[in-house]
Amino acid sequence: MGYKEKEIVKLYYSIGEVAEMMNVNTSLIRYWEKEFDLLKPKKSANGERSFTKEDITIIQLIYHLVRERGFTLDGAKLQLKSNLKTAQRHMLIVQKLQHLRQFLVEMKEQL
Repeated sequence: MGYKEKEIVKLYYSIGEVAEMMNVNTSLIRYWEKEFDLLKPKKSANGERSFTKEDITIIQLIYHLVRERGFTLDGAKLQLKSNLKTAQRHMLIVQKLQHLRQFLVEMKEQL
């Protein structure tokens, strides 16, 4: 699994919290924010970013496309623009399969 699975329970998250959830640097998230129009976190008067659950879902999707599936940034942009729902469904399926695999490996180790 590429990033840490952590339950999203707050309304807003700082860029540091999001980076920790995704196991990436904050600079990568800022870079993706510039590159992907879908990613628009709220900014305070002093420039601090606040990410919502929806923003985090977009970041997870970008991570899935770029880091796990090997898309280029342009390819990921095109995929998100043309097939956002399909890409989200695919990412959810992959996550569920990864959880299932992890569960089965743990079960095997207990035998």
